[in-house]
Amino acid sequence: MKKIYILFLIASLSLNSQINVDQKTKTIESTIETLYNVISGDKGEERDWNLFLNLFHKDAKLIPTGPSQESHIARYMTPKEYVETSGKWLYENGFHEVGINNTIERFGNIAHVFSSYKSFRKKTDTIPFMRGINSIQLMYDNNRWYVINIFWMQESEKNQIPNKYLK
Repeated sequence: MKKIYILFLIASLSLNSQINVDQKTKTIESTIETLYNVISGDKGEERDWNLFLNLFHKDAKLIPTGPSQESHIARYMTPKEYVETSGKWLYENGFHEVGINNTIERFGNIAHVFSSYKSFRKKTDTIPFMRGINSIQLMYDNNRWYVINIFWMQESEKNQIPNKYLK
């Protein structure tokens, strides 16, 4: 009887987790909000990496870009690799990414969001230490939105965020 109860409990938790993901990915806006919320937290605050991973399509990529000594570089990561390379840093340093403005383009079951953001170390900070733009591609399938790719770049003196993405 104990084994049946444990199996029921595990199945119930898994179902609740899936319902939670499905609710958070019903709209483009809720998916983007969840994406920002799930990576954000003060120093020492655990992130819900299971929720993070479930936001993404199985073949998704995260692609930060920036200047190199010769030109520009792009680094390609799976969501799991992002967790492995950035999770510890986010936990140890604190990081809050807050959306400034989303420019959404949609056609059928695909969408593109140009999402400008600002980043803070603590939730109570008022001056961001960084800003940039996330170029987020999404796909609607099975009654929810999946993140397909996130391609992002930080703002710099040379590349300021245009005003149309700050309103």
